[in-house]
Amino acid sequence: MSLNRNDLPHDVLALLAQGAVIPAHPLALDANRQLDARRQRALTRYYVDAGAGGLAVGVHTTQFAIRERGLYETVLRGAMEARLAWSDRPMAMVAGLCGPTAQARAEARTAVALGYHAGLLSLAALAGASEDELIAHCEAVAGEIPLVGFYLQTVVGGPVLSSDFWRRFALIPNVLAIKVAPFNRYRTIDVVRGLVDAGAEERVFLYTGNDDHIVLDLALPFVAMRGGEPVTVRFRGGLLGHWSVWTHSAVRQLAQIKAAIAAQGGALPPEVLALDARVTDCNAAFFDVRNNFHGCIAGCHEVLRRQGLLEGIWCLDPAEGLGPGQSAEIDRVYAAHGDLADDAFVRENLARWLS
Repeated sequence: MSLNRNDLPHDVLALLAQGAVIPAHPLALDANRQLDARRQRALTRYYVDAGAGGLAVGVHTTQFAIRERGLYETVLRGAMEARLAWSDRPMAMVAGLCGPTAQARAEARTAVALGYHAGLLSLAALAGASEDELIAHCEAVAGEIPLVGFYLQTVVGGPVLSSDFWRRFALIPNVLAIKVAPFNRYRTIDVVRGLVDAGAEERVFLYTGNDDHIVLDLALPFVAMRGGEPVTVRFRGGLLGHWSVWTHSAVRQLAQIKAAIAAQGGALPPEVLALDARVTDCNAAFFDVRNNFHGCIAGCHEVLRRQGLLEGIWCLDPAEGLGPGQSAEIDRVYAAHGDLADDAFVRENLARWLS
């Protein structure tokens, strides 16, 4: 059974249009690198209580290797069941989709059967394909589930995609949103241009995945020309691995940014502009930028471990762990930017989430 964006609950569509914090859900493992169902459930409860507007499950932060371990459906099902049992408020549930067309379509069908609203489509497995082939792939997967496009940074396998690709992608009827995450301002603007060229800026929602530029992506208007006239586009929210930690604070930050834009008529107070560099500094530690993102998953695990949500930082791949000096970098940003953390919120609720 396929799913069309027109079939989505109105409150979910409205939430995405307004803009939401959507954390990329990590994978909780025990010391034997087996799924820790109790802590996995606790993470989901944390994100729900933190005020997240959705969850992205089966994505890079969840570790793509869950597929090789036969955990894809288990992890998606667990997040959906935990979320529904914990709260009945609307949330956008996004499933990660990857691989060649047959695999991505099969994953989309699994996600639809479990009640997910959209699929975040990684193109990393088709990095050598032409844009015509990539569009055909996207159209085929969109026949199964509403799509969230994914401009993945090249350092972790994403292809370079033209503005025309994004124009063609935005014209696919079952496209819902685009996660813009090339970590590159030129390529980010390419997505904006493509969206505007398609005339799809009201139908297809932009979500930042640029973990190096979160606040300014959310705060600044982006302008592209169409027919000689300027068209202003804004990022509605974010779908971010960075937001898998300090999530309660991220929800407050998005609300602060939106309130400032509304109150100032688009002008931003200095404290909002200054927040961008502080959040980016934290991200550099969490994502292990110093070591070319080697510890980008383990770094988020380490923050969650320090808070008590995870028992350890284990990944499915034993070679994945913190980069050299990364733990000290996390110490540094905790000391410099501890007011951006949500440790007190976690302490108040941890026992309940782990119950």
